[in-house]
Amino acid sequence: MPEFSSPFTFLKNDRKLTHEELVRAIRFMIAAEFEAIQLYQQTAESTNDKLSQEVLLDIANEEKVHVGEFLRLLKELDPEEERFYEEGQKEVEEIIKELKK
Repeated sequence: MPEFSSPFTFLKNDRKLTHEELVRAIRFMIAAEFEAIQLYQQTAESTNDKLSQEVLLDIANEEKVHVGEFLRLLKELDPEEERFYEEGQKEVEEIIKELKK
């Protein structure tokens, strides 16, 4: 579950985030979005109430959009990080090619 006592909670009154702190906060927010997606989908799968299922799955999809927004922001704030994601994607592509042989 999310921990609401994030180290970034009380900075508003004290000072502004440094660039590095902002990057870490965005990563934290991405993790929180994925956690929310899991919670909403798991709850939807755990009930027979059709209305609740539809609403929860719709909200889960909205959280996926938020992940995309945060990832794009992170790419802008820390372009070097994108290199690691691309490297990971290439590694998976290589595995996919091997499995398709």
